[in-house]
Amino acid sequence: MKKIVYILVFLISTVTLAQNTTVFEQANALYNEGDYTQAIEKYKSILDTEEHSAALYFNIANAHYKLNHIAPSIYYYEKALLLKPNDKEIKNNIAYARNMTIDAIDTVPEVGFTRLINNTTNTMSFDNWAKLSVSLMLLFVLLFLLYYFSHSTTKKRFAFITSLSSLALSLVAVLFAFHKYELVENDQPAIVFAQEAQIKSEPNLRSTEAFKLHEGTKVQVLDTINNWKEIKLSDGKTGWVISDDIKMLKTF
Repeated sequence: MKKIVYILVFLISTVTLAQNTTVFEQANALYNEGDYTQAIEKYKSILDTEEHSAALYFNIANAHYKLNHIAPSIYYYEKALLLKPNDKEIKNNIAYARNMTIDAIDTVPEVGFTRLINNTTNTMSFDNWAKLSVSLMLLFVLLFLLYYFSHSTTKKRFAFITSLSSLALSLVAVLFAFHKYELVENDQPAIVFAQEAQIKSEPNLRSTEAFKLHEGTKVQVLDTINNWKEIKLSDGKTGWVISDDIKMLKTF
């Protein structure tokens, strides 16, 4: 029975993939003809089948950009970057889209030890840090066995020092892995979709206005209370915005 279910799932997936490929080509044709609105509808119909790719988001962003839709173009470029962070074409196009935004927000650079730690942590993914830690732990075990069974004093000294070094590096890699996981979990970016969003000092309409933001601006979400989200800007400013005024980027 399970085999039949697996075969059915495989067949459905194959048919869906083939259909999506056809729809994607139709959307590209509409885009090339200048019918950007219909192209977007076609692209989004692919998203409805739970298929996600950098190319799909990139094309949706391009169509929105052609229509001068500031927030949607930036939003979909950002989603494409999440899936393909080193793509030069995506980075180039999103730079043009960001030029359409109104808000000019400075970025507070990281300095000192924090910058060093974060830069080192971001050199690898969580999975790669974990794999490195396991590899170093295995190396520690092998070197410890060499130390234990070796009769040569020189070999024992070498195995002892290198095994302890491997153990220490393995523990460091574990720390970097957890720090990477924490950075990823705390990174909750969103794009402002409201043409003009009032940012409040507290999560209620009666509180004073802290500042205003406009469509296309990228923010970090820190907390959620009811239909309010606490946000932080790249210059360090914080405030509360109505949830409907922004759109989370990591929601697929």
